[in-house]
Amino acid sequence: MLHTEGWKGSQESIHPLIAVCVLLLVLLLGSCDDKSVNPNKNLSIDAFASMKADEYALNSQLVSENLEHFYRKDKDSTTADFRTRDYYRQGGGMVWVDRRGVTPWADTLLQVMAATVSDMGFTPRSFRMEQITQDLERMHSLDFDADNAISLVAARLEYNLTKAYLRYALGQRYGFVNPNYLFNHLEPSRTDTLGNVLDYQRLFDVEMQHAEKDAYRRLLHKVQVDSLGDFLRDIQPRDTLYHRFKAMLPKTEGSSRLRLLCNMERRRWREDKRPDPRSKYVLVNVAAFHLWGVSPDTIIDMRVGCGAVRTKTPLLTSYLTHMNVNPDWVIPMSIIQKDIAQHAGNPSYFNRHGYYIAERSSGNKLDPTSVTSSQLLSGSLRVAQHGGAGNSLGRIVFRFPNNFSVFLHDTSTRSFFAQDNRGVSHGCVRVQHPFELARFLLKDPDDWQLDKLRISMDLEPETERGQEYMEREDRPEHPRLVDYLSVSPRVPLYVTYYTLYPDPLTGSLQTYPDVYGYDKALERALKPYMQ
Repeated sequence: MLHTEGWKGSQESIHPLIAVCVLLLVLLLGSCDDKSVNPNKNLSIDAFASMKADEYALNSQLVSENLEHFYRKDKDSTTADFRTRDYYRQGGGMVWVDRRGVTPWADTLLQVMAATVSDMGFTPRSFRMEQITQDLERMHSLDFDADNAISLVAARLEYNLTKAYLRYALGQRYGFVNPNYLFNHLEPSRTDTLGNVLDYQRLFDVEMQHAEKDAYRRLLHKVQVDSLGDFLRDIQPRDTLYHRFKAMLPKTEGSSRLRLLCNMERRRWREDKRPDPRSKYVLVNVAAFHLWGVSPDTIIDMRVGCGAVRTKTPLLTSYLTHMNVNPDWVIPMSIIQKDIAQHAGNPSYFNRHGYYIAERSSGNKLDPTSVTSSQLLSGSLRVAQHGGAGNSLGRIVFRFPNNFSVFLHDTSTRSFFAQDNRGVSHGCVRVQHPFELARFLLKDPDDWQLDKLRISMDLEPETERGQEYMEREDRPEHPRLVDYLSVSPRVPLYVTYYTLYPDPLTGSLQTYPDVYGYDKALERALKPYMQ
């Protein structure tokens, strides 16, 4: 039941009748003539009991019953809606209405929403603003009737204000959509025999602030103990790109408007780390199939290949820590299951692709003719590809810690860079100009260090020392002067997904296709606020 502590009776008036009080004061004061006797000087408020109007009497039990009706009837499904129902179902106290009437914070909330909701691209209806406005006016003017009795209006106002406040405050503070939940519940990874989803692929791993389970109670507590106006101003997004997007809304319609709303929502998310133009970082925009390396004095850009629709590149933040030159490629089990196991016992297949088989425990290499498909699928063996020319990873791999076993790397197959849709990998990111990226990541490399890398990648050296080395008769056919390079200091990496984003070179906004359908997923999640 509704907690009603502080309500002194079931029939206590929400407001004193101003006219009655004024009349009582006049009668008690009497005439200005000191010699006359005031016949009303012994009157009390009880003398006016017959003037009390039942329609102005607030019954706490009726308010409680009406409030229960509203939260049981509400079937809306945003997180804020669940939290609103939980609050009143668990006996939460009144927030916006008390024994004296409506608190001033109700008007404050309505004014802030009236000034901002439409500018955010949302409909006021999604925050029940019209009903709240009507009910506030009824309470302020004591305008009640049989269909809108005071206890019904008070309960409806209380519930709608809490619902609107939590929707608005949680959305502006943390985002109206939780990307961690949304994107990690898009792609099933396992189903049972009936097609029921048992598990989902993890596609989003960006460190960010989330509303804790009891955040809604703290938000409601702020209404009573803090300045609500200041708090509502403090939670507004301050991101410059967000406000750039918002300024475009009035002139944008149709699919372009939906794209704008989706990318505005991405800028509401309070990520712990975001690119800082004052420092060096690498940004991959999967929707653009593009990579930028940005520092205060340099910008490099190149095309990339990312995961195909079925094997999406995960969105993440990390740090590039080191590079491996001419690495062996340890082939994932998914590829062994799909492509390699069927060729067990065929040495020509393994030789043709440069594959070898080794025991995981000892590292000992095995003769392909002695290995069965069941052994390859058991997990006790690993299949790898020798590093160097023809290796699927190309000549260099860029490593960073992550939970997906993905990385940036060169490629031995480069024709796809000419395609618009470059969703070609199993999740890793293939870079168009790996040497340029390596040079960008190194801190103040000298010419010989760069030439050693060129020679190791079978590129032409540019220094006299490098050219002399290549002319030596005793050099290996494919020299490997370097096999490991540290990235120090570490360089932040952002693997993102924006279908509208400023080009780091020009600052102009560029649009990109929704290759993974993430905008469509966001549109569905934002639908309650757009209708």
